Amino acid sequence: MHKHHNGLKTAVLFGVLWAVLLCIGGLIGVGTRSSAPIWIFAAIGLATTAYSYWNSDKIALRSMQAYPVTEAEAPGLYQIVRELSQRAGQPMPRIYISPTPAPNAFATGRNPQHAAVCCTEGILQMLDARELRGVLGHELMHVYNRDILTSSVAAAVAGVITSVAQFAMFFGGGGGRDNRNANPLALLALALLAPFAATLIQLAISRTREYDADEDGSQLTGDPLALASALSKIEGGVRQYPLPQEQSLVNTSHLMIANPFKRGGGLTTMFSTHPPMKDRIARLESMAGRIGR
Repeated sequence: MHKHHNGLKTAVLFGVLWAVLLCIGGLIGVGTRSSAPIWIFAAIGLATTAYSYWNSDKIALRSMQAYPVTEAEAPGLYQIVRELSQRAGQPMPRIYISPTPAPNAFATGRNPQHAAVCCTEGILQMLDARELRGVLGHELMHVYNRDILTSSVAAAVAGVITSVAQFAMFFGGGGGRDNRNANPLALLALALLAPFAATLIQLAISRTREYDADEDGSQLTGDPLALASALSKIEGGVRQYPLPQEQSLVNTSHLMIANPFKRGGGLTTMFSTHPPMKDRIARLESMAGRIGR
């Protein structure tokens, strides 16, 4: 597959996340004269990350009420996934279907040996076999590129930064003797800006992975225009059948091939976990032109 320097990108983005976290920790240390809070939050974050990563498939599938299907029940779906898995030289993932009319799909699992692919009933009804193959190629590459680990760690670290920043705001503004050296305004600004920065970095990681999975998945299928056509249909279908913004679905939405919620404009688009669909389609059409398809 094409090299995207994912390791370097991830290292840089995580470096910024941890730099923000250490900066908050330093201010808390000045304000409380103790470094214990930063270590407590870090430990909580690591524990959350480990649990989310190890159980990522169960959590995501449960949120979509997905059920496993056999090859007799979904022969076409099995045929596509088996062919793509063999082409990639990877084991066959488990296959699930989610009983919702909202057109979407996702792959999850901590590694290719524990992977699962889920399609909604809506996407199976909407796409033809060629378009569905493009979508499944995209989703399988998320697993093969180890994106589940990256997104789990990014989400956990961003959550720790948010919690620590809130802690800083709570304890930084007092007038007690122990925090007389703290600057309440600085702590307040950090408490507001740090979660914002962490969210932006997390979204950058997610958006980068979507572009990479589009490209790698199209190389796997050899048909970027099939994915472009599928994305165009999915965008219209999501507008017609958006998922409710329940917390369990929000936590899973970054795994899906398209943002499953009703979209607004302005800031709503900026804070989406997925890149603009028109940009993804344009990239795929450009890729098709380069390979002469």
